[in-house]
Amino acid sequence: QVQLVESGGGLVQAGGSLRLSCAASGRDFSIHSMGWYRQAPGKQRELVAAIASGGTTNYADSVKGRFAISRDNAKNTVYLQMNTLKPEDTAVYYCKMGVVLPLFKIDYDYWGQGTQVTVSS
Repeated sequence: QVQLVESGGGLVQAGGSLRLSCAASGRDFSIHSMGWYRQAPGKQRELVAAIASGGTTNYADSVKGRFAISRDNAKNTVYLQMNTLKPEDTAVYYCKMGVVLPLFKIDYDYWGQGTQVTVSS
């Protein structure tokens, strides 16, 4: 079993910055992909940023140039640095990790519990 714990959300004024963290814990697992998604009220969950095991990154057009995703493989942690925040960035942010459990021979996506990010105008 793998658990993801997120931290770093909160309330910030437009133009401000926040850094989200998501750490995975458990036994006998390895992580390949990591990503951040968000869901605003009344909207579908959408991809914000993703990072592959080799470091290749992918961003939603709406956050390019403002957000940066990074990972620390030794700590099983993914980060999302969010700069120049806008009110439209307000949402619940979720991390997702693609995890391989070799003992069970499965590849499964785990999700964090979500953290609220609110950007005031």
